[in-house]
Amino acid sequence: MTDPIEVLLKFAFLAVLYLFLLWIARSALRDLRRPAASAASGTSVAGAASDARARLVVVQGGGGLRVGDWYEIGSGLTIGRAPASEIRIDDGYASGRHARVYGADGAVYLEDFNSTNGTYVNGRRVGTRARLRPDDMIGIGDTQFRLEA
Repeated sequence: MTDPIEVLLKFAFLAVLYLFLLWIARSALRDLRRPAASAASGTSVAGAASDARARLVVVQGGGGLRVGDWYEIGSGLTIGRAPASEIRIDDGYASGRHARVYGADGAVYLEDFNSTNGTYVNGRRVGTRARLRPDDMIGIGDTQFRLEA
């Protein structure tokens, strides 16, 4: 006959294991669900001429990007691991749709899509949205971009 404490410990271990698996599944679903929610609530882009010339330059390449590569912001760029992202970075610290850079009201903004590991501007974590200025450094995982206007 088995000891009741031994049986209780086995059930406790299984409960912790299932809670861990549930946490992983919930995190993955949240990451997959985020693009649809953020795209539906996207901000309209009223681009001024100065927004159209702004671009992101890769300063530190992580995940398939080369230093010196650049991307015109135009009407907006999404950054992430998802194949549909305009700037695709293959980095374990980046979410599927991690962030978006866009021009509105004559300025350039960075919007974080509630990414797990965060998006940084000049070393400070961005809450949901931040206004960018020329030469600001954007960090996503091991990748660093610089805004050129």
